[in-house]
Amino acid sequence: MKSRPNIVMLLVQLALWSAAVRAQGTGAVVPGQPSEEVDSKAWSFAAAGYGYIVPNDQSYFSPTFRADRDWLHLEARYNYEDRKTGSIWLGYNVSFGEKLVIDATPMVGGIFGNTTGVAPGYLFALSYKKLSLYSEGEFVFDTKNSGGNFFYTWNELAYSPTDWLRFGLASQRTRVYETPLDVQRGVFVGFSHKRVDFTTYVFNAGWTDPTVVLAMGFKF
Repeated sequence: MKSRPNIVMLLVQLALWSAAVRAQGTGAVVPGQPSEEVDSKAWSFAAAGYGYIVPNDQSYFSPTFRADRDWLHLEARYNYEDRKTGSIWLGYNVSFGEKLVIDATPMVGGIFGNTTGVAPGYLFALSYKKLSLYSEGEFVFDTKNSGGNFFYTWNELAYSPTDWLRFGLASQRTRVYETPLDVQRGVFVGFSHKRVDFTTYVFNAGWTDPTVVLAMGFKF
C-alpha cells in the first residue's frame, strides 16, 4: 500500500492554490450566468481544485484552469489524465436556448508528462429550470504506447432547489488510479456563495471502498 499524504495539508494546498489563481482574475462575466451588461470581448475565468482521497492508494490533488472569450475556450489541467501529467486545450464555445439551455465546447488537447499524446474532447452542459446535466470527456491517443489509449469522462446530473445548493448523481471513468469498477458512480452535494463553490463527491460506496473527492472552484 502506498503512503497517504496528510488530508489536512491536501485541503490547505487546495484552498491556497485556488485563491492564488483567483487573484489573477479580472472580474469578467461568467458564461451562462445572467448579467446586466454582457461584453462578448471580455474574458471570463474559472479555476478549480479536486482533492482525491483514494482508498489503498496515494491521495492526490488535481487543479484545472479555464479562460473563455466569446467563442474561444482555453484550458489547462494537471493530474487529470495521469499522475504528474499536464494537458492544454483549445476549444470552440457554442450556446443556444432560453428555457432549455445548451452549452457545448468541442476541444482538442495536448498531453505531456507520464502520459504523452493528443486528445479530442468536449464539454457539454444542459439545463432546464432546477435540473442540469454536465459532461466532459476526452479520448487520449497515447503516442508512446497505443495500448495506453483511453476514454476519460466525468458526468453529473444535478438538482438545485436554491441558488446556493445542488445535489445529485455523478460518474467518472479514469486511469489515474485503479478501482474494481471501470465506471465509478456516486453522489454529490455542493454549496455556493457568490463566485465560490465547494462540492463533496463520494464514489463507489456500496460497491467497494469509497473514493471521496473534495472540490473547490472560483469564477471570476
